[in-house]
Amino acid sequence: MTLAATNLTHTAIEPFGVVVQPADGTADLTALAPTELAQWAEEARVLVLRGFEPLGQEEFVAFCRSWGELLRWDFGEVLELVLHDDPKNYLFTPGVVPYHWDGAFAAAEPHFMVFQCVQAPAPDSGGETVFCDTARVCEAAGAERVEQWRHQQVRYRTDKVEHYGGDVTAPLASTHPTTGAPRLRYAEPLAPEEFLNPLFVDVLGADDAEQRRLVDELAERLYAPDVCYAHPWQDGDIVVADNFAVLHGRRPIGYASPRHLRRIHVL
Repeated sequence: MTLAATNLTHTAIEPFGVVVQPADGTADLTALAPTELAQWAEEARVLVLRGFEPLGQEEFVAFCRSWGELLRWDFGEVLELVLHDDPKNYLFTPGVVPYHWDGAFAAAEPHFMVFQCVQAPAPDSGGETVFCDTARVCEAAGAERVEQWRHQQVRYRTDKVEHYGGDVTAPLASTHPTTGAPRLRYAEPLAPEEFLNPLFVDVLGADDAEQRRLVDELAERLYAPDVCYAHPWQDGDIVVADNFAVLHGRRPIGYASPRHLRRIHVL
């Protein structure tokens, strides 16, 4: 039985995104039509599903699979995002995670990132996932600048540690595969003195000064308040983000605070 949209509340998030909750008590998340949810996520960029009956891990995987084919990594389909005592990848440290898009070094670029919050960080301890709506960035930059970005090739290099790494070159701006809107594909450089597995970013055809100007320009544009949303996690949240449209990262986590998310990629 499909849960009718009239039994839900939709609350807009500033500057973008939407929170969908049951209008009265709790409800079965799996009763929501995947095609409708996907449409909401694509339109809002970030869809927060809150207050629904909790899903176990197998139920969460089945929920994501109802959306479409799942991207399978070396570790499987589910990435457990928790702090490690002896991390090999900066994702499992409490430090900041700069902007990137998922699938840069994968066999395919996933359409949706689906996160499940098993345990939220303590209040005021950080750990928010930060999303940037790159369609808004492109709109603010203007058609002429976006066209220049379309011709700008950027190379990303990092040693493969855990599931992440490789050597790939991509245009800075491209087209969203389903909406046709311009979007950015960009990962911020990770300095060797600050990160376990640094990411080296080379703007092809640019000298050092030109590259520095571009990196600084992007930092200013991508962190502008009107294009950024930092999600404060609550236990049980399921967040669906349109990976074709957004970049994402993470604010640092307080050392004494737990944080456990699960992440699945839908192609």
